[in-house]
Amino acid sequence: MGACAAVFVATTLRLRAMRAEQIRETFLEFFERRGHRRLESASLVPSVYDPSVLLTTAGMQPLKPYFRGEEEPPARRLTSCQRCFRTTDIDNVGRTARHLTFFEMLGNFSIGDYFKREAIEYAYELSTEGFGFDPERIWITVFGGDPALGLGPDEEAIEYWRGVGIPEDRIVRLGRDDNFWQAGPTGPCGPCSELYYDRGPQYGADSERPGDDTDRFLEFWNLVFMQYELHPGDRLSELPQRNIDTGAGLERLAALLQGVPSVFESDLFRPLVELGEELSGRRYGEDFRVTRALRIIADHGRGATFLLADGVVPSNEERGYVLRRIMRRTVLQGRVLGIDRPLLEPLYERVIETMSGAWPYLRDERSTILRWARTEEQNFARTIEQGRDLLEELIARAKREGASEIDPEDAFRLHDTFGFPFELTRELLAEEGLSVDEQAVKRLMERAREVARRGASKAGTAAERRERAAELARASGAASRFVGYERLATDTKVLGSADHDGQLLVKLAESPFYPEGGGQVSDTGLLEGEWGRARVLDAIRLPDDQVLVCELLEGKPPSVGAEVHAQVDEERRRRTMRNHTATHLLHAALRRQLGSHVRQAGSYVGPDKLRFDFTHGKRLGRDEAEEIQGLVNAWVEQRLPVRAFETTREEANRLGAIALFGEKYGDWVRVVEIDDVSRELCGGTHVASSAEIGLFEIEAETSSASNVRRIEAVTGPAAAALFARRSATLARLSELLRVPEQELVSAVERLQRELKEARKRAQSGDGRAQAERIVASAQRRDGTAVVVEAVEGLEPRALVDLADAVRQKLGRAVVLLATTVEGRAHLVASVAPELVDVGLRADQLVREAAAAIGGGGGGRPTMAQAGARDAARLAEALEQGRAVIERALS
Repeated sequence: MGACAAVFVATTLRLRAMRAEQIRETFLEFFERRGHRRLESASLVPSVYDPSVLLTTAGMQPLKPYFRGEEEPPARRLTSCQRCFRTTDIDNVGRTARHLTFFEMLGNFSIGDYFKREAIEYAYELSTEGFGFDPERIWITVFGGDPALGLGPDEEAIEYWRGVGIPEDRIVRLGRDDNFWQAGPTGPCGPCSELYYDRGPQYGADSERPGDDTDRFLEFWNLVFMQYELHPGDRLSELPQRNIDTGAGLERLAALLQGVPSVFESDLFRPLVELGEELSGRRYGEDFRVTRALRIIADHGRGATFLLADGVVPSNEERGYVLRRIMRRTVLQGRVLGIDRPLLEPLYERVIETMSGAWPYLRDERSTILRWARTEEQNFARTIEQGRDLLEELIARAKREGASEIDPEDAFRLHDTFGFPFELTRELLAEEGLSVDEQAVKRLMERAREVARRGASKAGTAAERRERAAELARASGAASRFVGYERLATDTKVLGSADHDGQLLVKLAESPFYPEGGGQVSDTGLLEGEWGRARVLDAIRLPDDQVLVCELLEGKPPSVGAEVHAQVDEERRRRTMRNHTATHLLHAALRRQLGSHVRQAGSYVGPDKLRFDFTHGKRLGRDEAEEIQGLVNAWVEQRLPVRAFETTREEANRLGAIALFGEKYGDWVRVVEIDDVSRELCGGTHVASSAEIGLFEIEAETSSASNVRRIEAVTGPAAAALFARRSATLARLSELLRVPEQELVSAVERLQRELKEARKRAQSGDGRAQAERIVASAQRRDGTAVVVEAVEGLEPRALVDLADAVRQKLGRAVVLLATTVEGRAHLVASVAPELVDVGLRADQLVREAAAAIGGGGGGRPTMAQAGARDAARLAEALEQGRAVIERALS
């Protein structure tokens, strides 16, 4: 054994062999003993007031309002273990020893308290004395300067690192890209120092250094020194308050302290890897492909479980798309391992078992997590089956034509229209010795994303107005005190006013106006004083503050200090309160009738109606909707008391209060309780008794997004008016059909049967004539009759009968017919069995034809149907179908 190796073996004994839970507690307790306030982890879903990211990506992200001075922190010294999710490294997961999507970020933070010296001393002390890292193997990177910023090396940090005992030859100076943190092109920024651990010569050459592309040095802690404000043109100014933001990845610390080669061999991942081995019969380390698959399954299993627990559901949009992607990627990696049984449910169950000790809420959300696991895996299985059939046709065509690759447009359509994963397309093509232009497919995907983004950009005026309001609030020097729970009018003073784009922004010392938030619209009303009158159009919610948006009616804008009488529109507030309390009752009814997987996914509470989006995988049946509506009205009739109270977040959790998806809560929260029926964390305004709602009536139940349903409802007089309109409609139908109202349903059913029979008789005669005409016009190609035609006036069922009749008359034939019904395109293909034997299949024919206009379908090789929304492009679908037939018969 060489001298260098002997040193590494000996010094390894210094490490504390800690389990992950011990590492987590050691870190947090270390900083608690040094005056830091321990914070609970925020959700993976960022606050609704932070639209900058889809998911929480760093420990400091939930603390941004404190760093910006927008909110008062609970303490100047903070520490936390924040659950995080990043998609930037998703393609590297499994390939390297350290990249992950989901991870736990340990951190200590100083908001205007200590700075570089203390941060460096704390990090070094905990690393060496708390965790037992060998001081001789700790390396440091520091900011080495940047001419564009006009900064030299961070000599202050270098000096402090020398002071704790790090020699000069283990302090590495790196550039702006590596060791200068900035939140964006402008804003707070500063140099950073990173702690690396030298894992020994078995991981790399002695010439390698931190910052190199090497596994020898593993970064385990980053210290960010926020001391500058970055302005356009790389101009810097000093921040009035210097802050510290640090992050240490729990998974990397576990790998180092447990002496394993990668994070995936640590106790955080090993139980999940072992499950993958059990289900597949393969072994971690047997080859790169198997090892990578097991790593991806373990990582994505953790990520999906936590996303589901935090209220995200699989969909094709935003964070729901991220979740769906990793869930389906997990299933695909199971295929790589040969797993032919359900994977997601046992995987997520194992995550809950191994991690609920540190994260008890996983156990509370178990049924919801496992329900979505089952549903998504079943849905994906259907997607795979449909996509494979289409891909097999593309492969067969390429081989017939002697091509070495398939058209990128076809590969993109498989992904975009049918949800078939591109990586699976690539894999199956490779098995057949074929390929596809990946760059071309990526360009098509980017073009689709660009189209999706078009029109999604909101008008800049709202964001600009909010920023102007925030500036006015900061300049006023004091927060408005909200008194709208107690009264709807108040006499107060103006703290600030400003003009913005023709509207008046006003900040009051006291405000009875509820600012929009939690789904509830803002109050409106009037401001009056000797200066004049202004109509309040909106109340902008700011962190711990608000600003009113007004329209000046008479006089001139009020000056600072002017007295003002503020009056809320009482009737509008009363109607909104009814709808808000009804929303809570609806939420409780949905969870009681459908299950605890129901989560609020968005809402609108206004004076006109309520709209409630909730996670649920299928539309409500008529009976379900009636039961839910009936339950809400039963609670209304019971005159249940409604009360609001403040308590600790811990006590609210103990009481079972439901938190709102995407909201941010502090240590003290407001709970709205409706007797024993509902408890929710809510800052909104509510009636005093459920009886004030009067009547609750569901207007509509529709789809809002994938796995998200939407109920729109009205209450009070609006519900009575809706009920009256429906009664009038029933009376009119009774009059027209000349039957009593109680017999309307049976009368309509009888009419439907009669209409269906009449259409059938009419189409039978028309169908025979059409069949004879189509047979006569069929084209012949090498003994095969070919029919590709649009017909009018037929229902889909009649179209199937016609296609079958034509094919029967023609014998060896392929028939593709299409029609339009209520704006939708319908296609039917019928193929003779002998043509199926030579590769011409009805199911593949209609799928390709419909896919050309964004539709889909399927069926048997000899008879299949498809549909698409865009009936105006029916000719394109038929042309695509004709091309498929031509290729098959050539």
